[in-house]
Amino acid sequence: MKPKMKHSSPLQRGATTVEMALVLTVFIILLFAAVELGRAMYLWNTLQHVTRQAARDAIVTDFTDAAAMTALKQNAIFRTNAGSLIAAAEITDTAVRITYHSIDSAGTLHDVSAAVTCPPKVITDCLTDPHGATCIRFVQARICDPANAAACNPIKYQAMILPSFISGFANLSLPVAPSMMPAESLGFRPSMPGC
Repeated sequence: MKPKMKHSSPLQRGATTVEMALVLTVFIILLFAAVELGRAMYLWNTLQHVTRQAARDAIVTDFTDAAAMTALKQNAIFRTNAGSLIAAAEITDTAVRITYHSIDSAGTLHDVSAAVTCPPKVITDCLTDPHGATCIRFVQARICDPANAAACNPIKYQAMILPSFISGFANLSLPVAPSMMPAESLGFRPSMPGC
Protein backbone atom coordinates (compact mmCIF):
# COMPACT_ATOMS: atom_id res chain seq x y z
CA MET A 1 0.00 0.00 0.00
CA LYS A 2 1.32 3.41 -1.01
CA PRO A 3 1.59 6.21 1.56
CA LYS A 4 -0.82 9.05 1.02
CA MET A 5 0.76 12.33 -0.21
CA LYS A 6 -0.16 15.46 1.64
CA HIS A 7 -1.19 18.27 -0.63
CA SER A 8 -0.46 21.81 0.41
CA SER A 9 -3.32 24.18 0.57
CA PRO A 10 -3.56 27.24 -1.70
CA LEU A 11 -2.92 29.39 1.37
CA GLN A 12 0.40 27.63 2.06
CA ARG A 13 1.48 27.92 -1.59
CA GLY A 14 0.67 31.65 -1.54
CA ALA A 15 2.67 32.16 1.66
CA THR A 16 5.63 30.33 0.14
CA THR A 17 5.47 32.53 -2.95
CA VAL A 18 5.40 35.73 -0.86
CA GLU A 19 8.32 34.52 1.30
CA MET A 20 10.32 33.64 -1.79
CA ALA A 21 9.63 37.04 -3.33
CA LEU A 22 10.80 38.84 -0.17
CA VAL A 23 13.96 36.76 0.20
CA LEU A 24 14.77 37.02 -3.51
CA THR A 25 14.34 40.81 -3.43
CA VAL A 26 16.77 41.17 -0.53
CA PHE A 27 19.21 38.74 -2.18
CA ILE A 28 19.17 40.62 -5.51
CA ILE A 29 19.68 43.98 -3.78
CA LEU A 30 22.67 42.58 -1.85
CA LEU A 31 24.06 41.01 -5.02
CA PHE A 32 23.84 44.29 -6.96
CA ALA A 33 25.38 46.20 -4.05
CA ALA A 34 28.27 43.70 -3.92
CA VAL A 35 28.86 44.05 -7.67
CA GLU A 36 28.83 47.85 -7.40
CA LEU A 37 31.20 47.80 -4.43
CA GLY A 38 33.54 45.53 -6.40
CA ARG A 39 33.44 47.97 -9.31
CA ALA A 40 34.23 50.88 -6.99
CA MET A 41 37.24 48.99 -5.60
CA TYR A 42 38.35 48.19 -9.15
CA LEU A 43 38.27 51.91 -9.99
CA TRP A 44 40.19 52.90 -6.85
CA ASN A 45 43.01 50.50 -7.72
CA THR A 46 42.96 51.08 -11.47
CA LEU A 47 43.06 54.88 -11.28
CA GLN A 48 46.32 54.76 -9.32
CA HIS A 49 47.78 52.50 -12.01
CA VAL A 50 46.49 54.85 -14.74
CA THR A 51 48.24 57.88 -13.25
CA ARG A 52 51.47 55.96 -12.63
CA GLN A 53 51.49 54.80 -16.25
CA ALA A 54 50.72 58.31 -17.55
CA ALA A 55 53.49 59.88 -15.44
CA ARG A 56 55.95 57.16 -16.43
CA ASP A 57 55.25 57.77 -20.12
CA ALA A 58 55.20 61.58 -19.79
CA ILE A 59 58.72 61.79 -18.37
CA VAL A 60 60.08 60.55 -21.72
CA THR A 61 57.51 62.06 -24.13
CA ASP A 62 57.81 65.38 -25.97
CA PHE A 63 55.17 67.58 -24.33
CA THR A 64 54.90 69.78 -27.45
CA ASP A 65 53.75 66.83 -29.58
CA ALA A 66 49.96 66.87 -29.19
CA ALA A 67 49.50 63.52 -30.94
CA ALA A 68 52.05 61.83 -28.67
CA MET A 69 50.44 63.31 -25.55
CA THR A 70 46.98 62.16 -26.69
CA ALA A 71 48.31 58.65 -27.37
CA LEU A 72 50.01 58.67 -23.94
CA LYS A 73 46.70 59.45 -22.21
CA GLN A 74 44.82 56.84 -24.23
CA ASN A 75 47.48 54.24 -23.45
CA ALA A 76 47.18 55.06 -19.74
CA ILE A 77 43.49 54.08 -19.77
CA PHE A 78 44.23 50.91 -21.78
CA ARG A 79 43.00 52.21 -25.13
CA THR A 80 44.44 52.88 -28.57
CA ASN A 81 41.82 55.51 -29.47
CA ALA A 82 39.58 58.05 -27.75
CA GLY A 83 37.16 56.55 -25.28
CA SER A 84 36.67 55.55 -21.70
CA LEU A 85 38.19 53.13 -19.23
CA ILE A 86 36.72 49.61 -19.27
CA ALA A 87 33.67 49.44 -16.94
CA ALA A 88 34.02 53.15 -16.13
CA ALA A 89 32.31 55.47 -18.60
CA GLU A 90 33.11 58.48 -16.41
CA ILE A 91 36.89 58.06 -16.89
CA THR A 92 38.00 59.13 -20.38
CA ASP A 93 41.41 59.94 -21.80
CA THR A 94 40.58 63.65 -21.37
CA ALA A 95 40.38 63.10 -17.60
CA VAL A 96 44.11 62.27 -17.45
CA ARG A 97 45.91 65.53 -16.66
CA ILE A 98 49.68 65.91 -16.96
CA THR A 99 51.47 68.83 -15.28
CA TYR A 100 55.14 69.80 -15.18
CA HIS A 101 56.84 71.18 -12.09
CA SER A 102 60.03 73.05 -11.23
CA ILE A 103 61.53 73.16 -7.78
CA ASP A 104 63.06 76.30 -6.30
CA SER A 105 66.08 76.44 -3.99
CA ALA A 106 63.79 76.28 -0.94
CA GLY A 107 62.35 72.96 -2.16
CA THR A 108 58.93 74.31 -3.16
CA LEU A 109 57.25 72.86 -6.25
CA HIS A 110 55.82 75.21 -8.89
CA ASP A 111 53.56 74.26 -11.80
CA VAL A 112 55.39 75.43 -14.93
CA SER A 113 53.18 73.68 -17.51
CA ALA A 114 52.28 76.97 -19.21
CA ALA A 115 55.81 78.44 -19.10
CA VAL A 116 57.82 75.74 -20.86
CA THR A 117 58.31 75.84 -24.61
CA CYS A 118 60.22 72.79 -25.85
CA PRO A 119 62.43 69.96 -24.55
CA PRO A 120 65.78 71.37 -25.81
CA LYS A 121 65.13 74.66 -23.98
CA VAL A 122 64.12 72.80 -20.80
CA ILE A 123 67.32 70.72 -20.91
CA THR A 124 69.43 73.88 -21.44
CA ASP A 125 67.60 75.73 -18.66
CA CYS A 126 68.12 72.81 -16.26
CA LEU A 127 71.83 72.70 -17.05
CA THR A 128 72.28 76.42 -16.40
CA ASP A 129 69.94 76.75 -13.41
CA PRO A 130 68.46 73.57 -11.87
CA HIS A 131 66.17 75.68 -9.67
CA GLY A 132 65.00 77.98 -12.46
CA ALA A 133 61.35 78.63 -13.25
CA THR A 134 61.52 76.82 -16.61
CA CYS A 135 63.50 73.77 -15.50
CA ILE A 136 61.13 70.82 -15.34
CA ARG A 137 62.19 68.57 -12.48
CA PHE A 138 58.98 66.56 -11.89
CA VAL A 139 56.02 65.34 -13.94
CA GLN A 140 52.66 64.75 -12.27
CA ALA A 141 49.64 62.83 -13.58
CA ARG A 142 46.18 63.08 -12.02
CA ILE A 143 42.59 62.14 -12.83
CA CYS A 144 40.61 65.39 -13.00
CA ASP A 145 37.12 66.34 -14.10
CA PRO A 146 37.60 67.51 -17.72
CA ALA A 147 34.75 70.01 -17.31
CA ASN A 148 36.99 72.26 -15.18
CA ALA A 149 40.34 73.02 -16.81
CA ALA A 150 41.40 75.52 -14.13
CA ALA A 151 41.24 73.19 -11.12
CA CYS A 152 41.66 69.47 -10.63
CA ASN A 153 38.26 68.53 -9.27
CA PRO A 154 37.53 64.86 -8.64
CA ILE A 155 35.11 63.03 -10.89
CA LYS A 156 31.82 61.84 -9.38
CA TYR A 157 31.33 58.10 -9.20
CA GLN A 158 28.47 56.89 -11.42
CA ALA A 159 26.81 53.66 -10.30
CA MET A 160 26.21 51.24 -13.17
CA ILE A 161 23.57 49.01 -11.58
CA LEU A 162 20.39 50.69 -10.34
CA PRO A 163 22.05 54.10 -9.90
CA SER A 164 18.98 55.73 -8.38
CA PHE A 165 18.38 52.84 -5.99
CA ILE A 166 21.90 52.57 -4.60
CA SER A 167 21.96 56.10 -3.23
CA GLY A 168 25.02 55.46 -1.06
CA PHE A 169 27.19 55.79 -4.16
CA ALA A 170 25.57 59.07 -5.29
CA ASN A 171 27.91 61.44 -3.43
CA LEU A 172 31.05 59.38 -3.88
CA SER A 173 33.97 61.00 -5.71
CA LEU A 174 36.70 59.04 -7.41
CA PRO A 175 40.24 59.68 -6.20
CA VAL A 176 42.44 62.12 -8.11
CA ALA A 177 45.20 59.50 -7.64
CA PRO A 178 48.21 61.81 -8.11
CA SER A 179 51.47 60.23 -9.26
CA MET A 180 54.67 62.25 -9.50
CA MET A 181 57.94 61.15 -11.07
CA PRO A 182 61.27 62.88 -11.66
CA ALA A 183 61.58 64.23 -15.18
CA GLU A 184 63.89 62.43 -17.57
CA SER A 185 64.40 63.25 -21.24
CA LEU A 186 60.93 64.77 -21.81
CA GLY A 187 61.24 63.52 -25.38
CA PHE A 188 64.55 65.30 -26.06
CA ARG A 189 66.67 63.82 -28.85
CA PRO A 190 70.07 65.20 -29.93
CA SER A 191 68.74 65.67 -33.47
CA MET A 192 65.77 67.74 -32.22
CA PRO A 193 65.76 71.35 -33.48
CA GLY A 194 66.00 74.12 -30.91
CA CYS A 195 63.15 76.48 -30.21
